Amino acid sequence: MSFLQLLWFVLIGVLFAGFFFLDGFDYGVGMAVETLAHNESERDQLVRTIGPVWDANEVWLITAGGAMFASFPYWYASLFSGYYLILMIILAGLIIRGVSFEFRKNSPMPQKRIWDWALAIGSAIVPFFLGIMFVSMIHGMPIDANGNFHAGFFDYFNWLSVVGGIALLLLTYLHGINYIALKTTGPVQERARNYAEFLYWILYAGEVVFALLLIFMTDFMAVHPVGTIIMLVLIVGFSVLAQAETFAGHELVAFISSGLTLVSLVVLIFIGLFPRVLISSISPKYSILIQNASSTEYTLTVMTIATCCLLPFVLAYTIWAYWIFCKRIAMPAIPEVK
Repeated sequence: MSFLQLLWFVLIGVLFAGFFFLDGFDYGVGMAVETLAHNESERDQLVRTIGPVWDANEVWLITAGGAMFASFPYWYASLFSGYYLILMIILAGLIIRGVSFEFRKNSPMPQKRIWDWALAIGSAIVPFFLGIMFVSMIHGMPIDANGNFHAGFFDYFNWLSVVGGIALLLLTYLHGINYIALKTTGPVQERARNYAEFLYWILYAGEVVFALLLIFMTDFMAVHPVGTIIMLVLIVGFSVLAQAETFAGHELVAFISSGLTLVSLVVLIFIGLFPRVLISSISPKYSILIQNASSTEYTLTVMTIATCCLLPFVLAYTIWAYWIFCKRIAMPAIPEVK
């Protein structure tokens, strides 16, 4: 395995970590539109918190997919063909969620409620099925010597993957609630804090179940025991910190901590995969390795140079955009009836 192959494996992990940190709270806010807000003014307030940034955050997912296609085409081909139906469901969730912002803005009240629900449902579909995909991938899939999947329903939906999907759904929801507490004022902010303080107790139970299933249903402890234990401890530790800071009223630290919980989950998955990119449940020799799945050294070199030139501008723009829209969002004033 060359340095550039390892570098791009790490960079793809960084892109997915950035996606879940940034777009994760978008999904949480989208779900909160129907679970946290009590009226249309509060729903508008929640949507305004992510209005300027949600579409830019989704670019991280597109970039991760593009980077995988260019740097590890064999990984990309096997993953996207093997998870075709699940990825189509994720794409449908992204579409109905994306169009809902504009349609709810320009629709009269009865139709507007339809698009509120579309936003909430689309925001729940994406993290749940991404969790199903990533966690079933680390469980191992029936991949043959040619990298082809021969999977049935229970290869995709098993105890580990379903718990992983629910856990990711809850993590993104809590991340979104912490963002709402950070970005809003009034009753919505207080309600978000109360929800978070309660839901973290449910999350702890889910994390324990997920950790036990991970230990007994994957080879992570056999392949990378130290890294696996460290990341599991960090996942729980960041969750505890997020809840403690929520109780203390430190919204920014709680938001960063919940984001780091998601980042730790991504790191756990990539540590467990290494040096593989896909795990075969048929035979270990059919697992797809980093060194076998990558592009040529020349391609990786060109990509690295281009990334070094463009990345500072992308990061600078992202920081600037969040700085511009850093103010809290108050609930719109309701005009008096004369």
